[in-house]
Amino acid sequence: MAVTPSVVWFRDDLRLDDNPALLAAIKHGGPVVAVYVLDEESAGIRPYGGAAKWWLHESLVSLSRGLAQLGAQLLLGRGPAERILPSLVAETGAGAVYWNRRYGAAERSVDARLKTGLRADGVEVASFAATLLHEPWTIATGQGTPYSVFTPFWRACQAAPPPRAPMDAPEAIDGWTGRAATDDLEEWGLLPTKPDWAGGFRDAWSPGEASAHRLLEEFLADKLDSYANERDIPGQSATSGLSPHLRWGEISPYRVLHETEEARRGATGRKAEGATRFITELGWREFASHVLFAAPDLATVNWRREFDAFPWPPLNEDALRAWQRGKTGIPIVDAGMRELWRTGAMHNRVRMIVASFLIKNLLIDWRHGEQWFWDTLVDADAANNAFNWQWIASSGADAAPYFRIFNPELQAKKFDPHGEYIRQNVPEWETDDYPQPIVDLAKTRKAALAAYDVVTRAKQESD
Repeated sequence: MAVTPSVVWFRDDLRLDDNPALLAAIKHGGPVVAVYVLDEESAGIRPYGGAAKWWLHESLVSLSRGLAQLGAQLLLGRGPAERILPSLVAETGAGAVYWNRRYGAAERSVDARLKTGLRADGVEVASFAATLLHEPWTIATGQGTPYSVFTPFWRACQAAPPPRAPMDAPEAIDGWTGRAATDDLEEWGLLPTKPDWAGGFRDAWSPGEASAHRLLEEFLADKLDSYANERDIPGQSATSGLSPHLRWGEISPYRVLHETEEARRGATGRKAEGATRFITELGWREFASHVLFAAPDLATVNWRREFDAFPWPPLNEDALRAWQRGKTGIPIVDAGMRELWRTGAMHNRVRMIVASFLIKNLLIDWRHGEQWFWDTLVDADAANNAFNWQWIASSGADAAPYFRIFNPELQAKKFDPHGEYIRQNVPEWETDDYPQPIVDLAKTRKAALAAYDVVTRAKQESD
């Protein structure tokens, strides 16, 4: 009796290396049907922003090429996954469907309904851990609740059973050769046309699995010893550049952790320090996803509900537009916002500075910034983006007992003392063409603190 085909459903795991769902489909025996579904229609699924769509297009091209080299075709479907997956199973006669788990509430609901429906039809369904080192339900406080502070969370992760070793990519795939419906990627219209604003993206990035592994190798070989000391300096190329590759699953966190631990083994001094710091950054990525798992509305609702009392003034559209365009008259802020528009990314230290300026100096609700980043970041991630904006707003998961306000001028002096980063992104800086600041930093800081007092009083009254 012939073995039925199996479907591997790619999602946030656009890779061949360390892909448990793909390996399970191969192990099942019979032809492998590889599919990616662009689902922006299911209830609660957040449509991708423009920058993310650019990356997705390029990553799917890379994945399709990699699968073809091993003997498989990548099928494409656009629409609700609950319609496309069962239809593909029926069309191919597949007896099994495999995928790697997602952790957003809407995505989990889609997956659960699909799993129930397909199993009712006699189809084997299995899902796997591939996106996080520790799944959210495996790390909890002594009371069984999610952690709300990073340090004890990361301590618990380190005390937990160690993450599994990464699994090598297959050497060949018995790909499905029958006829099955598939979309043309170009017809999805993920790339910009008029105007084509992605020129800077193409200069800055090479999406795909091969690039991700090359970046990791180069980082561990050349940058690890300076990472801890220089990671906050935006004018230096001291970071790994892996953020979008991790976001789209072109490289797994298991692979990154394994290779970094290998580099740390036997290392001393700055190299060992850099490896430890880099692994801790993986921990922050984990923490954000665990917080989102416990608070699915993180992108729209204050994690600290007392911040619902924050007295946001009416939206100043002109100020928001100046911030978006990098024309605030605050050099480090404008440099960051222009880097974002040109490359689809921004140095992490500068992300904190521009976010603080929007929220604390312009007194613009953090949700406007979160939405702008969602549309303009190539690494826009449902957990990290919302988590980081709420952290800067002081409404999120944060151990700090105070209302954090970054002074952009002091931040620039500390982390870009010679103005290298600013000059890279704001060529008219230090000329008469550069605008005056749109706000007074000292006055707006006082206004932000006064607004925070409203939150403090409201919390005291509720307690």
